[in-house]
Amino acid sequence: MDSFGAVLTTGIYCRPGCGARPRSENVTAFQLAAAAEAAGFRACYQCRPYRWPQSVSWTGPELVCRAVRLILGGALDRANEEQLGARLGISARHLRRLFTSHLGVTPDGLARSARAHFARRLLDDTDVSMIEIALATGFGSVRQFNRACQEIFRASPRELRAKRRKADRLVVDGGLPLRLGFRGALDWASVVGYFAARAIPGVEHVSGHTYRRTIIIDGDPGVLELSPGGDDYILLIAHLPHWEQLIHVVGRARRIANLDLDLDEPTGHLAGDPTMRQLLRARPGLRTPGTWDPFETGVRAIIGQQVTVAAANTIAGRLVERLGTPVPGLQQVGLTHTFPEARTLATADFAGLGLIRARQEAIRSFARAVADDELRLDGSVSLHELIDSITLIDGLGAWTAHYLALRLGEPDAFPITDVGLRRALTRFAPGSGAALPTLVERWRPWRALAATHLWMADGAHRPTAVRMRAA
Repeated sequence: MDSFGAVLTTGIYCRPGCGARPRSENVTAFQLAAAAEAAGFRACYQCRPYRWPQSVSWTGPELVCRAVRLILGGALDRANEEQLGARLGISARHLRRLFTSHLGVTPDGLARSARAHFARRLLDDTDVSMIEIALATGFGSVRQFNRACQEIFRASPRELRAKRRKADRLVVDGGLPLRLGFRGALDWASVVGYFAARAIPGVEHVSGHTYRRTIIIDGDPGVLELSPGGDDYILLIAHLPHWEQLIHVVGRARRIANLDLDLDEPTGHLAGDPTMRQLLRARPGLRTPGTWDPFETGVRAIIGQQVTVAAANTIAGRLVERLGTPVPGLQQVGLTHTFPEARTLATADFAGLGLIRARQEAIRSFARAVADDELRLDGSVSLHELIDSITLIDGLGAWTAHYLALRLGEPDAFPITDVGLRRALTRFAPGSGAALPTLVERWRPWRALAATHLWMADGAHRPTAVRMRAA
């Protein structure tokens, strides 16, 4: 992953590719923008590094990687470092030591920087009021918001908004438009094609190159639209009942298309394998498909066990129609309901939906485990622990566990028993059947991306020829 360069002589830090050309001996590197800010550097006005997401490579210490994901997902909004450490099975002191040693910033410092960066983007791109921005970014008050801007950007929110560029302001007819930036290439057509083939009727809908879905924010329904934007961003239009959770809505929306995945490292590793090399060349911007709601994806995976994709879609649509919450006024965009919550499905009657008895009980058991926090789908446990906890549930085997882990963003998940994967391997690596375990081992720790390329090569859907590549 590219690092941020901070110039000792100017006190400014820049993102990779900035036009500034300081002397190399005057530049020090930071893995995160938050670390540069903690060291006293200010964001460059030219390249505006705050407009790009902060993330870490999965090749770093796993505890640190998982903690960063949790923090960027809002783990410190209503909790403290002690509670976050307990979630990860370590003390707060050890957590801070790991962050300081590997990232150069504390967990609280990273959370504060993420809020300030998102607020700065809202100041640039929207006309949302200062009070609404403070609420949308998790600051407790406008005073805290002002203080953070002064400390991180050396200017007040009003001064920052006055400096925005004319082309920054996004305006659409309805909803709040936001740019979701990404690094490298993005094969958006394949992402949309994958979701179109598996869209849950009433909850998800794909029209052309636009993916839409219903969501629930603090008990109230909303709608997200994702569509192609520019060379280095996709466009999110959020229709929300209130702004308090906006920063985390955007973070979760990014995970739908796995925009935080830095493709350089995994594609470089996989390109050394002759089987994967040709697939990588065919779809250079392909990413593993993500998810908005891990529970929803898990239920859909259980429904899809040993049935066709079309049959699973039909059954999922029946389930949503019976047990989901209706959302009126959205039929024209193919949306009608929000997906039912875990506690609803834990005791639900599935008779008449087309599910065999074993599958019905598997969904109820899965829902109970999620509702009681016995099964953690927030990324706080290792892949091994996640697979073990899923397969302990009656009716859920290794295929379901690895598929769900892959959709959750676990880079080394690989449902090796999947029929589509094996069919693609027979086509692209003839005679690999007996040597399959050895072949798959060569792809570690990026087997999830390898699986995605094999699925696409197998023709799991028919994507249209639209791709975006970073300039």
